[in-house]
Amino acid sequence: MIQSIRRRCRLAAFSLLILTAAVAQSTGQTKPQYPDYPSETPAHFQPTATGMDYTRREVMIAMRDGVRLHAVILIPKGASRAGIVLTRTPYDANALTMNTPSEHLGTALWGYDNATETIVDGGYIRVVQDIRGKYGSEGDYVMNRPIHGPLNPTPVDESTDTYDTIDWLVKNIPESNGKVCVIGISYDGFLSLMPMIHPHPALKCVVPMNPMVDGWRGDDWFHNGAFREQNMPYIYEQEATRDNSAHWLSSDFDDYDTYMDAVSAGRLGQERGMDQIGFWRTITAHPAYDSFWSEQAVDRVLADQPFTVPTMLVDSLWDQEDIYGAMAVYKALLPKDTNHDLYLVLGPWHHGQEIEQASSLGAIPFHSDTGLYFRTQLLAPFLAHYLKDNPPPLSLAPVNAFVTGTDHWEQLQTWPSGCDGGCAPKPTPLYLEPGGKLAFTAPISGPDPFDEYVSDPARPVPFRIRPDQPIGYTADLSWVRWLVDDQREFSGRTDVVTFTSDILTEPLKISGQPIVHLVASTSGSDSDWVVKLIDVYPPEVTGDPDLGGYQLPISMDIFRGRYRESLAKAEPIPANLPLLYQFALPTANHVFRPGHRIMVQVQSSWFPLYDRNPQTFVSNIFFAKPDDYRKATQRIYHEPSHASYIDLPVVSIEH
Repeated sequence: MIQSIRRRCRLAAFSLLILTAAVAQSTGQTKPQYPDYPSETPAHFQPTATGMDYTRREVMIAMRDGVRLHAVILIPKGASRAGIVLTRTPYDANALTMNTPSEHLGTALWGYDNATETIVDGGYIRVVQDIRGKYGSEGDYVMNRPIHGPLNPTPVDESTDTYDTIDWLVKNIPESNGKVCVIGISYDGFLSLMPMIHPHPALKCVVPMNPMVDGWRGDDWFHNGAFREQNMPYIYEQEATRDNSAHWLSSDFDDYDTYMDAVSAGRLGQERGMDQIGFWRTITAHPAYDSFWSEQAVDRVLADQPFTVPTMLVDSLWDQEDIYGAMAVYKALLPKDTNHDLYLVLGPWHHGQEIEQASSLGAIPFHSDTGLYFRTQLLAPFLAHYLKDNPPPLSLAPVNAFVTGTDHWEQLQTWPSGCDGGCAPKPTPLYLEPGGKLAFTAPISGPDPFDEYVSDPARPVPFRIRPDQPIGYTADLSWVRWLVDDQREFSGRTDVVTFTSDILTEPLKISGQPIVHLVASTSGSDSDWVVKLIDVYPPEVTGDPDLGGYQLPISMDIFRGRYRESLAKAEPIPANLPLLYQFALPTANHVFRPGHRIMVQVQSSWFPLYDRNPQTFVSNIFFAKPDDYRKATQRIYHEPSHASYIDLPVVSIEH
């Protein structure tokens, strides 16, 4: 009722506005309404630049199809022949360049996507642009707009828009030296990859940080076919309006309850009016890895392009949003890096933490500010080399990787590599054993060929300790650290099977992607499999008692069983038949220290981060009905003929 009244009030106000404008037009009214008592607000206010150490310009840049894109240009006072650092964003260029009311450029830039001290100390011109269809820019918005081709019949895409923007900037900013670098995080990281396709000659480098690359394989929308249900509010707010003014309203303090009450993601979308949103209709129509996803996967696109733009890819080892993308692009570009223009940074961060203070993540300390190290020791020299006149030589190693567990940076020639000399990781099976054991020796025949648990969709395993708060970056929300949450709460559940090694007497280092080889069966006809690789701390930790017994996730992910035979086509799972499920976990660069244990947890739900699998095969899980959700008996096998294990990329450690 209240919403109905508000809606009628808005319609009445809008009608009055139209009527007032019509009257003014019919009477030719151009003067103040009350000339004897005029408004105190000027028709056009022009602020002064007194005391400011930069100038701010707002421009509309015409693209090749006539659509104009809004950009904000910040030029340091006295700048001459300065390089340009460009970010293209769907997140409001004005907001990203007016974070606080200050006369100083460094304060104005403080916030998302701005490696502030690097940009300010480098004397660069900062440009932030609203992409097509968002905020101050004209045109139509498409989520992660594919490049021109089968998925995009128009002559424009993010590559052409970046080309046209750079062309305008170097011709219309006299304070610049005509050199441009495109930099960005997440969606803006995706937009930093796009100009590598038919690049403008003035584009001298790109820095894609935590980029969205493949929305189905392991970034924002799906992980191996399991839908990231808690991203529905993002889709809603990003696409419902040009300026993100339509806000998703929470139904419960605990998101777990909201998504349980709705039953399926499709039904929740219908309840929230998401059928009006183009990307939501598209995503629900493409639950499998069909051509819609595979043809726009950026790593595949770049693999078919010449590699000509020096690139620094930035990957976060605990990226809670886009943990797949940077490494996928690195693998695609490495064979093409004949000029040694490819650089990779692996840091111990959450999504985007590299531009923040980063001496810890959640309860885990790193014993130094790793974000500051990245910005001053890696990013700053990279930008200086490619953007400055008479640039200093660049002496960075091709790969700079932080080693978690021992907390130090290492300089490598390639990835994966475990040491400065290029030690190659050796795939080493870590077997799931009877009795909840983990060992590097294959299991032998015994009376217990499998572990068994019941997975109940009415009681899914939470992905973190409840109450589960919405995704957010405000101080009261802890979304950024869920990938380092203590896993003890889950190892005690009856629907999670846990395997633990003996206490380690020697350090064990892994560098690369652990590969899951899980032999499992289900009494249902569909199932999800979640596998977690965990570092278990000793019962007491000297100097840090809060870490006593901590179960730290090192690498974990989910796989939707219906895609065991083909990612592109769902198939029902034969009931009660042991089958092999093989999939990669995210990249790790970690040392399990002496006195610690290794743990593996296996479960069949991870809610509400991922939608529930009904465990009954249906054609499209987005629209599963309440009766489709059924309990299933799950078995994890560990016998010689059906051995389950994780191939760890083990690196020898020099003593």
